[in-house]
Amino acid sequence: MNERGRYEAKGVEAEFEPGSHGRVLRNLRGIRRVREMHEAEFEGLLRTTEAWFSRARTDQRFTAANIRAMHHEWLGDIYPWAGEYRTVDLSKGDLHFANAGQIHRLMAELERGPLTIYTPCRPAPVADVAHGIAVVHAELILIHPFREGNGRCARLLAGLMGLQAGLPALRFDRLDGKGKARYFEGIQAAFDRDYGLLSGLFASVIEQTVKHQRRASRR
Repeated sequence: MNERGRYEAKGVEAEFEPGSHGRVLRNLRGIRRVREMHEAEFEGLLRTTEAWFSRARTDQRFTAANIRAMHHEWLGDIYPWAGEYRTVDLSKGDLHFANAGQIHRLMAELERGPLTIYTPCRPAPVADVAHGIAVVHAELILIHPFREGNGRCARLLAGLMGLQAGLPALRFDRLDGKGKARYFEGIQAAFDRDYGLLSGLFASVIEQTVKHQRRASRR
């Protein structure tokens, strides 16, 4: 996927596919075009989402190993480092993600902390479910354990938590387009353990999803 303009990285995982003009990361398929890589990643994510939605249990406590397995199942036939914690440092504008050398420790803390507290995600009022999803999502994003695909992997986990809470597959439209700026504000606020903005955004995601399902059921 095209990383230039999105992330700055250093190290072997920053290598690009020869002939891609520095726009596509080195990959197992020899893909050189951005559009083709987008399609490959999108198709893989659909398959992985369907697989995890079909087998995840409502009483399942998610772990760091589960997150690595999701990532590997999604991108394992595209990138040689899929499912492995990154060895390069990443930043996006003024947002610096966790140092690569700290990822193993931080993911263990995520497992002992938010993943233990908020999964399985039980049916509860929207505000409570949204808060649990927001905390897990924000902490995973701030760690940014993988070289590529962190946001989409975090959304997959958020969707699985919503499923545990009795919700339909979450629609993340509110976090894209015009909502993207507010989403990044929420992630930045989470640096200081302030999850209020992000919790509100996920509450909107849940409400939009439920409304969409109700409208669809009337047709």
